[in-house]
Amino acid sequence: MTGSPVGYRHIRGMGSMTVQSAAPGEGARLSKGARLSNVSHLAGSPAFIRELDATLPVHSQFVLWGNRHDSFLVRGSAGSQPRLLTLPDLLWDVLQANGYQCLLIHDPVDGLRLHVPAGATPEQVDRAEEAAAQLLPERPRPGQPPSLEALRVVAARLVRPSVQVRAALILDDASRIARSATDMEPNERDFFRFFARLSRTAVAVSSAEGRTTPLYNPVFWLADREGDLPAWLTSVNDQIRSIGLPTPDRGDRQETAQLLLRLFGVTDTGSDGKAEARDTFAAQTEGLPLQAMIEITRLARDRGLGVGELADAVRIYKLGVMDNPWKRDYLRKSISEGQHSVPHKVVGQQQAVTKTLDILKRAALGLSGAQQVSATTKPRGVLFFAGPTGVGKTELAKAVSSLIFGDQSAYLRFDMSEFSAEHAGDRLIGAPPGYVGFEAGGELTNAVRQQPFRVILFDEIEKAHPRILDKFLQILDEGRLTDGRGTTAHFSESILIFTSNLGMSREDGHGRLVPNVHPDMPYEEIEGRVKEAISDHFTRVLGRPELLNRFGDNIVVFNFIAPEAAARIFDLQMDNIAVRVRQEQGISLDIDESAKAVLRQQCTRDLHMGGRGIGMALESLFVNPLARALFDRDTTAEKSVRVTGLRQDGDIVSVELA
Repeated sequence: MTGSPVGYRHIRGMGSMTVQSAAPGEGARLSKGARLSNVSHLAGSPAFIRELDATLPVHSQFVLWGNRHDSFLVRGSAGSQPRLLTLPDLLWDVLQANGYQCLLIHDPVDGLRLHVPAGATPEQVDRAEEAAAQLLPERPRPGQPPSLEALRVVAARLVRPSVQVRAALILDDASRIARSATDMEPNERDFFRFFARLSRTAVAVSSAEGRTTPLYNPVFWLADREGDLPAWLTSVNDQIRSIGLPTPDRGDRQETAQLLLRLFGVTDTGSDGKAEARDTFAAQTEGLPLQAMIEITRLARDRGLGVGELADAVRIYKLGVMDNPWKRDYLRKSISEGQHSVPHKVVGQQQAVTKTLDILKRAALGLSGAQQVSATTKPRGVLFFAGPTGVGKTELAKAVSSLIFGDQSAYLRFDMSEFSAEHAGDRLIGAPPGYVGFEAGGELTNAVRQQPFRVILFDEIEKAHPRILDKFLQILDEGRLTDGRGTTAHFSESILIFTSNLGMSREDGHGRLVPNVHPDMPYEEIEGRVKEAISDHFTRVLGRPELLNRFGDNIVVFNFIAPEAAARIFDLQMDNIAVRVRQEQGISLDIDESAKAVLRQQCTRDLHMGGRGIGMALESLFVNPLARALFDRDTTAEKSVRVTGLRQDGDIVSVELA
């Protein structure tokens, strides 16, 4: 901040809101005789305002941190409407009722100004200007931010006034005063030291109006986080009080929704339908500030959306996209066709495929969480794939992505074995402030903010560090996650798929791992044992039963590959080889049935590794010898090649070409 002259200019407060009928009101009108410090009136104010009002006589400075850019709900007394006030308007509301005559605001952009809320009368403006002029007789150039030294002069004149004037000073955007709270320049350190001493030498001022008992002329620091200011400023200083500004709770959002619905002509929410609209709006905006609800309402009116379409306005506000793939006409047809196409891709897993498609149908219809009382912002769908390795878990995740978004490669995959260390969780949400890479954000949060409609696969979830699993609680419960920069990513339109090999083996009592399930077991027994092992892992081993509860009945257990399914998988992989040879070499590959039968018997002999094991054996026994034969043979003039047999000499396998 530069410039030495100290001065102020008044601007009318913006953002305060009173809704009278079907159109926005003129703002919060202040009555000169109002007494917010009256207990009955304070009952409708936010809790932090009641705390501030009670401690005005004993604290000369306040650090207000957290949700400072929000609008705040002030519930009216009997017969009056609630109001939505910005933080400066809310502070002035309580200060004026306590006999304060003016409120000065400083920020690095506009400099020093006199705060005058919307609806103030000319007499109130003149009174505030007169009081400010008594404290700051100099009238320098308006709008020029004063230096830190000049701002110290302003604060000293206000906190230790030479005249009996009650006034307050807001230091807005206090988080940006110092480059770093732990690594300050000398002038920044001197600035905070001055205010620490000023807090102890402040002079209480009496008043003939409002509260007549002596009160300090307070300084309000408005910060994003409490740690943005030096810890020593408040840690051992009883004269400076730190108050956190929380995000609104469900009750605040419901009352705000009721207030904002008046803009759509809904003046009575007593009926079931209107009450449902209010509660749904409040539920869909969970985690958002009240100011966001105001902006969503404006967006809905701008787009010509009605009360029943507020959910679309919420989605646009959160995700920034107009198009909603979940409401496309082809989606229902695509999922219906998936009942026939997916079993051809994920062979031998009819139970798993059927349950997965049922969950997708539920998601497409918007019925996820329909059993709950109110609307939910949870992910569209959650799937937990468990079972043997190589049986199609990842392949089914690709099929889900293809069905919903038309592209099997549209899914985002995280190999959770890469997250076995606790600090690896920073990759998902980004490094905390002050650490290398903080500005980049997280891989998961960035990807979802960029494309909120996607399938996200967390492969082998049991290999992740337990502390990293805690990050999924907020996603599964609230459908959102905040990264290290404080930016929120919303998962309400995503499908989350977790895969796991839990339950495949168990300890035998001697510390040795033995199979827990066998291919010859009935599917119902395999399913029961696997689910029991998953439950035991999350409750007893990890101590995270709440995470298991979030998965609910969405655990899909895969069966072992049966011999019939193995033969089909083999044939599909052989077809893939033929296609690749034709694409890469322009050669049509034909295999005698006798050679194929020998390969099929050898590749499907051991199904312990599932379809992946079949592919590994096929690569070793056929792809490698075929590549060697084609490489050694001049095939430039050939349009087709026929494999007539296999020949094995020790460990070396060769193919016979005709």
